Parts: sequence; C-alpha cells; structure tokens
Amino acid sequence: MKLCTFERATPRGPELRAGAVTERGIVDLNAADPRVPASVLAILEAGALDSAREAAGKSGGPAPHAPGSVKLRTPIPRPPSVRDFYAFEAHVKKGFEKRGEPMPKEWYEIPVYYRSGNHNIIGTDEDVLWPRFTEKFDYELELAAVVGKRATNVAGQAARDCIAGYMVMNDFSARDIQRREMRVRLGPAKGKEWCTALGPVLVTADEVGDPYNLLMTARVNGEEWSRGNSSTIYWKFEQMIEFLTQDDTVYPGDVIGSGTVGTGCGLELDRWVQPGDVMELEIEKLGVLRNRVVRP
Repeated sequence: MKLCTFERATPRGPELRAGAVTERGIVDLNAADPRVPASVLAILEAGALDSAREAAGKSGGPAPHAPGSVKLRTPIPRPPSVRDFYAFEAHVKKGFEKRGEPMPKEWYEIPVYYRSGNHNIIGTDEDVLWPRFTEKFDYELELAAVVGKRATNVAGQAARDCIAGYMVMNDFSARDIQRREMRVRLGPAKGKEWCTALGPVLVTADEVGDPYNLLMTARVNGEEWSRGNSSTIYWKFEQMIEFLTQDDTVYPGDVIGSGTVGTGCGLELDRWVQPGDVMELEIEKLGVLRNRVVRP
C-alpha cells in the first residue's frame, strides 16, 4: 500500500487528509471508512494499517481523486522524531578522506546518528528555501524507514516488525555551517535541521519486500548526478532500531534515515546545487521526490 497525505479544499480552507495511491486514483481513507483515522500518523498510532488497506480496496463510496487533482504533501507532516544515521560506508569514508582524517574504528562498532528537525518537513513538488546562512547548499540521497509501533529493547525479527514502511529522504545540508559545527565536535545541528524532504508516499514494508536491494538515483535539472543501491548499506534498519531501543523507546511515526548512499551528494562529487535547480531523488519502488531550490 502506498500511503500519502494530500491537501483538499474545504469551505474552511485547505485540509490535509490521509490517502492511498491506487490504480483507481487517490482514495480518501477516512471517507471510505470512518473508522480509519484521517491522518497517516494517526493510522500508525492506532495500528490501523490493515483497516486502511481494506478501505483502499473497497468498491463504492466516494470516488477516488484523480492524480493531479489534489496536491500531495509529505506523508507525515510532523513526525514525532527524525533520526538520521550514517550507515553507508562509501559515503562515510569519502567524508573522512576529504577532511584528511582516518576512518574511525568506532563507526564499525555502533550505528551512529544525529537528531534532525521534525518541524521543517516538506514533501514532493514543494520548494525548499536556500537558507540565508549558507553558501554551500547540498542534497543527500537517502532511504528512510518509518516506525509503525511503540517498542523498547527489541532485537532481530522484533526490530524488523517495528518498520511500517519506507520513503525517499532528501537530507538538505548547509555544508559550510555544518563544517564549522563539526570542528567543535558537536552537531550537525543548524547545518541540517532547517529542512528535510520526505515522500512522495509511504510505501508499506510488505509492498517494498527487500529494502536492501533498491536502486537509488539523484538527478539535478534532469541530469543524473548520483547512482547507488541500498544493498551497499553497512548498518541495517533492524540494527539501528535495536540500538535506538536499548533502554529507550521508539514511537509510531518516528523517521529513521539511512544516511547518504555512496556518491549521493554534491560534497562527494564536488558539484553544487544552485538557486533554481530542481532535484529529483528516486528510489526503486518508492517513487520520485522532487524539490526546487528557491533563494530569497
């Protein structure tokens, strides 16, 4: 199932609704079955994925929205948390190489991550603002997993069962301020949390199948810049969840980023996004996440 959040016009103004993208169009899940919550986050919190799936497949009821007749927004506009890991060895090695530093042995011992902003989330076909505080804007091609159930101290299959589905993630980065933050051995913070793009839809784990064999590409203005595969990930999402839940808890809707796939950013390539550029990040089975950079 491909879950989405779409915007519809009402007499009270724009309203966000949970939908399912089907061959018939975008089904308003709550309109199809009032027992299904009207937001994707609420569906996850209620453990209502099976009910949502049934509603998406029901005949009769309100007609689905035709593609293009409603605007897709990010599937979870305000997730409880966004944690971004550093899980692709090729990307990590390249970063340390550029700084003239050795690869730390600790990276192979624990899956490390930072917390990003959960309040500045955009979806596909939304403009991303070039922040006034940076001259080095970058994209980062990532795979994101979304937690589907509350869990503490889980491992193995129990950790895998926590994953509701997957999205494309663009972890926008202000490289110059990020570099300054990292020099004092803290962060990244301001260099990352000002905006993240997630979408275009949340594809449930059963439909994705194996998340560790997905082609990942990035295009800027139609030109391919990056190509990789999720099979090259070193730390898997199950290991990330196991680490996160050690005497701690994950919650439905929490977003877990994979970190950047090898060659999946301008920093690695010495190529830089410019104002007005359109970035298209595509992951097999998950769709295309498209954003234009706008400078004030």
